Amino acid sequence: MALQDLQKERLKKLKNIQRLGINPYPSKSNRKHTTQIARKMMGKKVVVAGRIRSLRNMGKITFADLEDATGKIQLFFSQAELPGEKYEFLTNFDIGDFIETSGEVFKTQAGEISVRVSDFKLLTKSLRPLPSSWYGLEDVEERYRQRYVDLIINPDVKRVFEVRSKVIKLLRNFMEDKDFTEVETPTLQPIYGGATAKPFTTHHNTLDIRLYLRISDELYLKRLVVGGYEKVFEICKDFRNEGIDRQHNPEFTMMEFYWAYADYEDLIKLTEEMVSKIVKAIHGKYTFEFEGQKLDFTPPFKRASFNDSVKQYSGIDLENIIAVDDLKRSIKEKGIKLDLDGIVGFGPISDELYKTTARQKIKQPTFVIDHPYEMRPLAKRKEDNQTKSASFQLLAMGYELVNAYNELNDPQEQERQWKFQMKLAKEGLEEHQVLDEDYIRALEYGMPPTAGWGMGIDRFVSLLTNKHTLKDVILFPTLRPEKKRIK
Repeated sequence: MALQDLQKERLKKLKNIQRLGINPYPSKSNRKHTTQIARKMMGKKVVVAGRIRSLRNMGKITFADLEDATGKIQLFFSQAELPGEKYEFLTNFDIGDFIETSGEVFKTQAGEISVRVSDFKLLTKSLRPLPSSWYGLEDVEERYRQRYVDLIINPDVKRVFEVRSKVIKLLRNFMEDKDFTEVETPTLQPIYGGATAKPFTTHHNTLDIRLYLRISDELYLKRLVVGGYEKVFEICKDFRNEGIDRQHNPEFTMMEFYWAYADYEDLIKLTEEMVSKIVKAIHGKYTFEFEGQKLDFTPPFKRASFNDSVKQYSGIDLENIIAVDDLKRSIKEKGIKLDLDGIVGFGPISDELYKTTARQKIKQPTFVIDHPYEMRPLAKRKEDNQTKSASFQLLAMGYELVNAYNELNDPQEQERQWKFQMKLAKEGLEEHQVLDEDYIRALEYGMPPTAGWGMGIDRFVSLLTNKHTLKDVILFPTLRPEKKRIK
């Protein structure tokens, strides 16, 4: 039967229910037990509620499977137990309806724990059949678009998001145990900053000003360090107006923290402790598989310098290159094809070279350390090597999980770095940072030596749950508009 015909049948049942004077969408349920608890109450009366997942009419008896958030239990309807009109009402039920039932828990001759229904109540009439009962979700994008259906018909999907919830809870608990204070900073910002990315823009009518959805909460968190917070963190949504692929979604979840009187070596130790603990909490051990590759998060993690990584996988030694033209020439001589459209300057080109040649080759958990200073406008130089920033990224399977560095707290140098970024923008650099004069003013009041850290939670969860794309770990990922159906 076609979908439209099935929907018409359900609408007929809805009208019949209404003709009987029954509200198909009551506000209140008197549920007293979950199905999980009910299964342990043999011989006792229970009141359970949930969605009908199967319905089998056998004349004078009818079986149904009732599902709630805790599991399933079989329902046993009998004409002998229910008045004639009550039993006849079962013909109005469909798979997908929500009902409440009361009755005694018993075992059938087949050994199935069931509820011998003595009374029932319709809670919600479902007007659409579940996909598995008519055509299935043919397009994988439909799973993301209709996540509500995906969760109903694919139990493994719900388990992924349960892991996600647990990871966020573990992260929060870890930070609180380390005496970090959780805060909230603005999502709408007059100047976007804290990262190199394109922002989403909006307009506030009353103030008549342009505002941006934050691309990072970094600059506001560091303002709090200026204000006296020594350990501060935030778990929040960030927004970047960029392309969509398996590792990127325009709306994503980050955790950032800033730690006064610490440096990036302290952050490395903290990261190893945090990440390995969470891996063990989820998998029961430090190892797990991602797309057929065994990953080992036993601390300490491997380290590799940015320069050594680029040299290993591209053959280009950045230590011996100073000028941008020389870098471009080396790239061309090696036959490396880079898309440099909108990319200008030694730092951005070095970053693109690294992403194209090295990053995807790094499979095991690895700290890539000491990036060229030009790549980190908000980071401090290494004191023993002024051409490098005191920084690291944690990589696994080509995923950038963590980005961290010693925070630049010299207001004059910070201003120079931002002005240089804006100069590159005039030369064609598409993604660049902008000058935030209020942040410079904050630094002029003095910020202690501070180290900062950011993690993309979506990427971390996708790794932990062996999911190829972020769409599988974001409940409602950003998608193209749905095509209108021709009626």
